[in-house]
Amino acid sequence: MRILFAGTPDFAVPSLEALCDSPHEVIALLSRPDRPRGRSRKPVWPETKKVAAERGVPVFQPQDLKTPEFQETLKALSPDLIAVAAYGKILPATVLDVPPFGCVNVHASLLPSYRGAAPINWAIAKGEKKTGVTIMHIDEELDTGDILAQREVQIGDEETAEELSERLSLEGAQLLLQTIDRIAKNEISPVKQDPAAATYAPLLSRKDGRVDWNRDAEKIKNLVRAMTPWPSAHTTLGGKNLKILRALSGPGEGRPGEIVSLRGESLDVATGNGILQILSLQIEGARKMDAPEFKRGKKDLREGQFMI
Repeated sequence: MRILFAGTPDFAVPSLEALCDSPHEVIALLSRPDRPRGRSRKPVWPETKKVAAERGVPVFQPQDLKTPEFQETLKALSPDLIAVAAYGKILPATVLDVPPFGCVNVHASLLPSYRGAAPINWAIAKGEKKTGVTIMHIDEELDTGDILAQREVQIGDEETAEELSERLSLEGAQLLLQTIDRIAKNEISPVKQDPAAATYAPLLSRKDGRVDWNRDAEKIKNLVRAMTPWPSAHTTLGGKNLKILRALSGPGEGRPGEIVSLRGESLDVATGNGILQILSLQIEGARKMDAPEFKRGKKDLREGQFMI
């Protein structure tokens, strides 16, 4: 089967590599344009583009999928199927209608739960114990297409969004390849989603990482896990922004936001219910540190101070 693959970040790489290693033909990569980064603002290639270059796969990075120029390119490529994993753009009808076997997407949740741009982050933030990957047909709405295959995955108690994303990208790649093989053999029976069971996982913003110390310690711990690596769970200490990178929750009392203990391997802060035991953090203007190193270096740190 001639496959056009659409994907941009790390999450999409295992799916692209799996298809390149399969009997199917990856005729091209469709990715987001190069993005300027760092102080130099030099454009940086997406991760999938790096893989495509190594594999000799042609790369297309249009700003707009609806232009006549791209439509001509797409028709000339003549894909049998378009496979998508974290591309970053919604495919318009003019693209969806081209491949005879349609367009399929790797989505990092068990649809119809957590439709949207950040399913991994929100599943962790909500304290879910399991999630998974779904291969679905793409339609013109957001993550509403028929389900072709699903695989359930347990979420580790201390697993971060970054760690879970890596696992799900591998699971998704395997399931995508298996599903495309079954599509080619006409062995798929699509299943409609139940719209009444749908939940949503909107795109993250920096404000989503703001810590509310009145919440339970367990919920704040989940927020820390969910917002890693971006935008990070964050608060302020002494007027400086502080990112919380790893934390546990435990019993204890104090006023919400109060540093209640500097002993041991953690920096303990009271919440609305329980204690958040901060294990790793980064304060504005400094590098990432574990809690003992941070406590040794910050001479004015004391019990009774507040994080706000």
